[in-house]
Amino acid sequence: QVQLVESGGGSVQPGDSLRLSCVASVTISSLYAMGWYRQAPGKQRELLATIDSNGKSNYREHVRGRFTLSRDNDKNAIYLDINDLKPEDTADYYCDARTWSLDHYWGQGTQVTVSS
Repeated sequence: QVQLVESGGGSVQPGDSLRLSCVASVTISSLYAMGWYRQAPGKQRELLATIDSNGKSNYREHVRGRFTLSRDNDKNAIYLDINDLKPEDTADYYCDARTWSLDHYWGQGTQVTVSS
């Protein structure tokens, strides 16, 4: 069982930056992969970025450049830095974790609201 706890969301203005955190209850270097998703109101959950067991990050094309995924193995945490926030970034942001046996776990999400 893997528990994930996201934090760092909030209400921000366009152009601001934000760092979202996801802390896992297990040693993250033992996981197959972790990732960040978001779900905007009325829309399906979408993948933003993933990081594999070797620490290699991959990004969806539409977030490349503004979003940065990183991890801290000592803290068993991954982060999502979002720059130049836009109203269309408003969503609930979730992290996920997959084990080598492909069990899949989700955090509870953290809400980001971008408005002026």
